[in-house]
Amino acid sequence: MPVRLSRRELFAASGLLLAGGAPGAYAALRIVRAVPGPPTVPEILLPPGYTLRHRTASRAELLAFVHGPRDEDGIRVDLAWPGQRIAAVIAGDRRLTLHRSHGRVRVTVPVHRATPAADSPTVQMWSRLSSPASGLYWHVEHNDPNRAAGHWQTVRWPTGETRAVLSWTLAAREILIASGLTAAARRRGHFFALMGFETNNPLHHDNPAHWHLSYYPGATLGAPHATVPHFWLDRRGRTYYNGQDRQGAGRTRYFAGEPAPIRDADGTTVLTTVIHPDGGLDIRPPRGPAYAIAGAAGDFTGRLRILRGGRLWRTVHATDDVHHGRLRLETRGRAGTRRRTYRYDPLTGHLHG
Repeated sequence: MPVRLSRRELFAASGLLLAGGAPGAYAALRIVRAVPGPPTVPEILLPPGYTLRHRTASRAELLAFVHGPRDEDGIRVDLAWPGQRIAAVIAGDRRLTLHRSHGRVRVTVPVHRATPAADSPTVQMWSRLSSPASGLYWHVEHNDPNRAAGHWQTVRWPTGETRAVLSWTLAAREILIASGLTAAARRRGHFFALMGFETNNPLHHDNPAHWHLSYYPGATLGAPHATVPHFWLDRRGRTYYNGQDRQGAGRTRYFAGEPAPIRDADGTTVLTTVIHPDGGLDIRPPRGPAYAIAGAAGDFTGRLRILRGGRLWRTVHATDDVHHGRLRLETRGRAGTRRRTYRYDPLTGHLHG
């Protein structure tokens, strides 16, 4: 049975010491099966002085945390998975070289993280489509039901929600750029951030299903006084609640019809959102026309409509083939149709080309 990392265990792990008082280090590895199936656990052999702290099995892989003396060059780990072929081993955000011999696989794993949470890049499956320096940071989570972990192993798979998040964030991107909000943020050294939720990370119980349209008054995701909305979605992809965090001021709850201001560090409103009773969303810049994102007959899991000043302006649709690593974005408007396909490594999220 998979062993899940509780928040208490994470907190305790950050202070663990090895025998003799030497501080311990961590490494995470994802051992990927060639063919998904009922969760099982492979054999993992470690050098003396190293132990397995936690394991979480999904249909597609095993996530394991190693604890022991710090070793930047890496330790040798031997793996065997009876009845399964090991297709890949991921550490950090890269594929490790596999050395196969007599049904076993050997890899070299650097052990240098201070806590399990510090090795989150091993667990996260993201593609970064734009950077904070552009005024708009956007990353897409590649959620695969075969890799479901933590909370998302215990509930129904959020099919509609994972589809909707893609088009919600694409629609928000179109609005932020066309309205001039992205350019204004860039001139100030600030940025907006578009993100969804992840289903394969037992370190981050990222639920319920939601998406973010955040504002960071600084150059990094560590900028103080950030405003971080959490737009919760139902099965049809409708937004029904916004738990909006402002660093240093806690969370404010917004429901349909209630304006939610997004402010900079000085308290000046840079954007206001309002949830519609039907699950849509208004995005209102301080100046210029207001925008609205609407679905089709109350469904937001497919193509979304964007209205500007109350008139249809554009439609957007995004899909993600998580098995072959293809993210497709489509925007239609008066100027024609724009399509773009991002190809990425389906095990790390790294973009190709």
